[in-house]
Amino acid sequence: MSRSPCRLLAATLPAALLLALAAPAAAADQAPAPAAEPVPLAAQAALPAVPAVAPAGTPSSRLPELRARGKKPVMPAAEAGEASASARLVFQVLLAEIALQRGDVALAAQAWTDLAQRSRDPQVLERAIEVAGYARRLDLALESARLWLEIEPSSSRAQQMLAGVLIVGEKYDELAPLLTRMLAADPEGLPGNLVGLNRMLLRAADRGAAWQLVEQVTEPFLGLPEAHYARAVAANSAAMPTRALDEAQRALEQRPDWELAALLRAQVLARSSTAAAVASLERFVADNPGAREVRLHLARALIAENRYADARSHFELLVADSPDNTEVLFPAAILALQLNDSARAETLLLRLLDLEFADKSVARYYLGQIAEQRQQLDAALAFYRAVGPGEQYLPAQLRSARLLAERGQDEDALRQLRTVKARSAEERAQLALVQAQILRDARKWQEAFVLLSDELSRQPSEPDLLYETALLAEKLGRIDLLEKHLRRLIELRPDSPTAYNALGYSLADRKLRLSEARELIAKALSLAPEDPFIIDSLGWVLYRQGDLAAARVQLERAFALRADPEIAAHLGEVLWMLGSREEATRLWRDAQARSPDNEALADVLKRFAP
Repeated sequence: MSRSPCRLLAATLPAALLLALAAPAAAADQAPAPAAEPVPLAAQAALPAVPAVAPAGTPSSRLPELRARGKKPVMPAAEAGEASASARLVFQVLLAEIALQRGDVALAAQAWTDLAQRSRDPQVLERAIEVAGYARRLDLALESARLWLEIEPSSSRAQQMLAGVLIVGEKYDELAPLLTRMLAADPEGLPGNLVGLNRMLLRAADRGAAWQLVEQVTEPFLGLPEAHYARAVAANSAAMPTRALDEAQRALEQRPDWELAALLRAQVLARSSTAAAVASLERFVADNPGAREVRLHLARALIAENRYADARSHFELLVADSPDNTEVLFPAAILALQLNDSARAETLLLRLLDLEFADKSVARYYLGQIAEQRQQLDAALAFYRAVGPGEQYLPAQLRSARLLAERGQDEDALRQLRTVKARSAEERAQLALVQAQILRDARKWQEAFVLLSDELSRQPSEPDLLYETALLAEKLGRIDLLEKHLRRLIELRPDSPTAYNALGYSLADRKLRLSEARELIAKALSLAPEDPFIIDSLGWVLYRQGDLAAARVQLERAFALRADPEIAAHLGEVLWMLGSREEATRLWRDAQARSPDNEALADVLKRFAP
């Protein structure tokens, strides 16, 4: 079986030059390829940072067989000269390799180049190119590569090495005819090589020059759709969308069911109109119902457009066609969750657990959420506890701790959280906040305050810590700390209404500095004019200032937006003071029936309607 020269360029270059010519595995401006196709990528190599020592095993594996002959009692002059030359070669090889291992890549590159010029040996020339790549001496690499091809003009290996060096140096005038010859030399591999042609040029600084190179190289092969595809990729990378669309369309005309070209066409369209890109994918899928890769991209694009129902119909077809494809099952499961179809999501997630899915912890985390929503707390805890290290680990630990606390197992919840090792300051803050919430719900305000204050001393500008510590300070009557923390929060987040409202409400509730309290609440309301709790705060400060009629208007508005028990407590108190005692009592009793454990309601009923 013949091997493609362009494929060999990526597959068989020596380690050092591979590093020198390394290209990324994927390009941002390149459509993904179906599994059966080589992925066409626009790539260009860049020289690497110079390693201090050559890769282990490289020198010995690449050294030519240069051995000095043993000394004889009587040696003819010719043989003596040969031995002397061989000894010099060995010495120079050792000099070059020792220099390389000691980090003197410049000396090593020059020594190998000199040796290659004298020996004209292909093995030596290849090593010289490799070391020159490490040294970032393109001039030396190019000199050796040209010499090698001169010595062995039909050598595919020599062609590959020269092409690689020319790519790095962006010497496209010399590269174009060479690449054309390499492509033509492998008719069997020509389509695949054309698809992958842009891979070598991904990092070309001059995208226009790279496009011109591809245009020139593909000229003899325009009877193949792959040649037009290569041109479309290059034009897209060069910001020439009209030309890219034209070439992609030509490729599809020659090969109407080619998914790779359809994806590229949609990608180019998406730069100016996502709707046009989606429509393009929809037309292709309608004409080619078996185009699984395009259908998958279409389904994902529909999600991005918030067309969830349409996306779901495509995912269901994909799942039916590929029931063991995790790349289909997982997004289908997440979409089912988005559409509140927990039953379907559960089925798909459980299926993922039976397959070779890369991150089963993600599936377990979502299964825990589904079980939690169904109040299947034992099942939820089991799923959360099975979540391993990764992005979902901490959220799973926090949710399971909250579940334990809801079941009255506060100590178990706190003990579990204390065993979790935070990987960052952010995670440490999250752990402290959840522990404090459990303590607060258990009315252990002092313990919660101490815990958060300790963490706040480590992270004095963490907004959530400042806010929650301030609320606990209020519970303990430490208005000085409440104000200190909330004013710091206002400094950090001047456009957030939360701190303004909390401070304004706290002052108003204690009948302190009512004018200032009203200003703070007004500021919060300007930032969030439809927030029912801020409207409630405004009504409450008006009540404290004695404007009962205005207070009633604001509190009724807040209660209409959200029938919260604390808003009901405030509105009822204003109604009571206005003489509407039956209405107030009825409002309180109805709210208490919905929220029997609310402290604000219990307090107001105790004071006004025992």
